[in-house]
Amino acid sequence: MTLTTTRLDYAAARKAMLDSQLRTSGVNDDFVLERMGTVAREDFVPQAAKATAYMDRAIRLESGGFLPAPLFHGAMLAEARPTMDDSVLVIDGGSGYLPALVEPLVAKLDTVTPDKAANGAKRGAYTLVLVDGAIEHVPAALAKLVADSGRIVTGMVERGVTRLATGRKSGKALALLPLAEMGIPRLGAFDRPQSWSF
Repeated sequence: MTLTTTRLDYAAARKAMLDSQLRTSGVNDDFVLERMGTVAREDFVPQAAKATAYMDRAIRLESGGFLPAPLFHGAMLAEARPTMDDSVLVIDGGSGYLPALVEPLVAKLDTVTPDKAANGAKRGAYTLVLVDGAIEHVPAALAKLVADSGRIVTGMVERGVTRLATGRKSGKALALLPLAEMGIPRLGAFDRPQSWSF
């Protein structure tokens, strides 16, 4: 198989992803389809996973993290609606794909690992925070990263079920509103601390 044929196959797979995964699930925003139709998912997965880069499932990365399924990223972008007025923080699950989707759409983009975001190693106040995975709760360190009136779009784990969720910060309060159930890889850095029981 030649490189040209491989590139054409990826382009066809990318179009199929848009038509059969995003559009059929109600993700029809032009800017989302343009970005996800342009950024090559196969460039963000291990060599052995390139052939399955456009399947409707998460892909394990060599770092131990995951690249979530395309629908999660499409629905996340549609909900977030990033603009050139936004200062964005992406809590990257390890692939670099979500930052690549968002960067041309916003004024400023920073990335941080889940561990650093959860333990307070990152500072700043962002108008939009995107979490590339599912979290059990919003620790204080994460809430501090969202500017007043800023928004967050993330995956959320509740009783073992993962959903897309969104929130807006008002004062010090930041609560998540679940939107749609979908398979989203869990980010262990945001698990609730285990409580003692007898």
